[in-house]
Amino acid sequence: MSAAGKEHYEGEINITDDLTLPKLLVQQARKFGEAKVAMREKEFGIWSPVTWKDYLENVKEITLGLIALGLEPGDKVIMIGDNRPEALWTEMAAMCGGGIGVWLFQDCLMDEVKYIVDHSDSKFYVAEGQEEVDKALAIRDECPKLKRIIWDDPKGMRHYDDPMLVSLEEVRKLGREKDKQDPGLFDKLVERGQGKDVCLLFYTSGTTSVPKGALLTHYNMLTMGRNLMRVDPCTPSDDFVSYLPFAWIGEQMMSISCGLQIGFTINFPEEPEIAQQNVREIGPHVMFAPPRLYEQMTRTIQVKQLDATWLKRMIYSLAMKIGYATAEMKFEKKAVPFYWNVLRAFANWTCYKKIRDHLGLSHVRHAYTGGAAMGPDHFRFFHAIGVNLKQIYGQTEIAGISVVHRDDDIKFDTVGTPIPETQVRITETDEIISTSPSVFVGYYKMPEETEKTLKDGWLYSGDTGFIDEDGHLVVFDRSKDVMILSDNRKFSPQFLEARLKFSPYIREALIVGHQRPHVASIICIDYNSVGKWAEDNGINYTSYPELSQIPQVYNLVEKAIREVNRTLPDSAKINRFANLYKEFDADDDELTRTRKIRRAFVENRYKNIIDALYSEMAVLHMETNITYEDGRVVEIKTDIRLQDVGEGGGKK
Repeated sequence: MSAAGKEHYEGEINITDDLTLPKLLVQQARKFGEAKVAMREKEFGIWSPVTWKDYLENVKEITLGLIALGLEPGDKVIMIGDNRPEALWTEMAAMCGGGIGVWLFQDCLMDEVKYIVDHSDSKFYVAEGQEEVDKALAIRDECPKLKRIIWDDPKGMRHYDDPMLVSLEEVRKLGREKDKQDPGLFDKLVERGQGKDVCLLFYTSGTTSVPKGALLTHYNMLTMGRNLMRVDPCTPSDDFVSYLPFAWIGEQMMSISCGLQIGFTINFPEEPEIAQQNVREIGPHVMFAPPRLYEQMTRTIQVKQLDATWLKRMIYSLAMKIGYATAEMKFEKKAVPFYWNVLRAFANWTCYKKIRDHLGLSHVRHAYTGGAAMGPDHFRFFHAIGVNLKQIYGQTEIAGISVVHRDDDIKFDTVGTPIPETQVRITETDEIISTSPSVFVGYYKMPEETEKTLKDGWLYSGDTGFIDEDGHLVVFDRSKDVMILSDNRKFSPQFLEARLKFSPYIREALIVGHQRPHVASIICIDYNSVGKWAEDNGINYTSYPELSQIPQVYNLVEKAIREVNRTLPDSAKINRFANLYKEFDADDDELTRTRKIRRAFVENRYKNIIDALYSEMAVLHMETNITYEDGRVVEIKTDIRLQDVGEGGGKK
């Protein structure tokens, strides 16, 4: 499948071999100056603007401060903390000084921090506050190349006097002094950069093994942003809300690659916990989030309508029927009859407009999702309420994106067609491979892994898929995760898991059944949604483990499973399931930091439950005690019900 044509957009940046992200920052800062807001941050309930001139000045101070502390070309700068202007300034400063940015997820545990700091040979560690500083201090003896720990938030730092520590404010002060000593130094540092230079060392989520560090160049990041904008152009007047971790390539794709080229305003929420509320205040024009965020939005609306008055429920039900019907016509590229448009306009006025406003999607032109599979039910829902949701497909190793839906060509069971300058092919073993100017250089200190993944300029994804009759890419699943059902049919567990999560009562699901007599599932209920349902129905409970094993809750989950089973072939229907006594958790190594299931690990951890799902027992009694070590589950004690799905599910 070849790339789309090399269309252009208004104001497109000319990407040459010597263009870098810092050079582009300087260009845009000179172009917009004080006349335009580059970013906003909400603090103490107030949105504070930062102009493009301020953006560049802050980056300059931090750059020269890092140089004063010993930053040299190729040095790695680890960063960890919430999304905030200082985080972006520090990342750009590292690049301006010839360094390489390395991001950590803020909730990384100690061993994860140690592995990445040590493996990346990082010299500087830039932390937001006390919690992140403590992690660095705890692992510094095992990371001999780490020289400096820089902190930003002074809260709790008063009595920290370790010689490795220096505040970001002190770094900026050093930068101002350096600028006085050598006024032209910053410009010289920026000018010496080349497009082929590595700017980011980005660690993959590590679903099956230790994380691998992908080396991405300025040229990789710039060409990816340009080619996405050729498909869906943004404008300098657009707003974008940055609240997903900078350690996720999807956030870098929008905040850095596209943000610098277009010059739109980046908005930083006050706290991650209230990000959705801040999204509503800003009303962004473009949005990119993993499926879990859209799943949570859907769950929020579903629960609210269940709790609404009879009249509101009826209006919602009628409006959604109209929305689904008209969305389906658009999916099938059929003309929407006049009377359906009238009905949709009425439904928009009475229902969709309020839903979009509640979710902060009133002004969104392009909403993207990627990083994991999204079920077709969620796609239908968002298009039914008038949100232009599109699937993105790519990997960290291709700077984030290679394929995307087009506005007038959306098929919810595909991920779309390649962006400009990108080619996608399917190998004889059904593996998806791609090539583009954005393909990474290789893995840091892992030549054997690089050879497996990068062959003659083609990126081997490890995903299984095919190209349909319309030229759309269909991603089946990770090659290693494809199941063989009882009738020898190939099946994607990820697809079925995504379908189950359309229920407001199911937060996570693990599908098993590879070369087994039937399909079974381990379910993680949504504690808030199921808890409210239990309270509304007079069911008492004290904890997640207790709530998950109540018979009525099992019946509630079974209804959701039956609904999904209706559309599946017999061999793929879920026959039996168990509600787990806890949610899957990244801190327990069950999920990656981007909330993808570590399938092999989870199947091994819960092997006794999975084996019981294929036995004749009705209740599994687990003898060990629940204990924790370093915040992780080590041993468990609970009784788990095993429930057969009735008619429509197979085995009873």
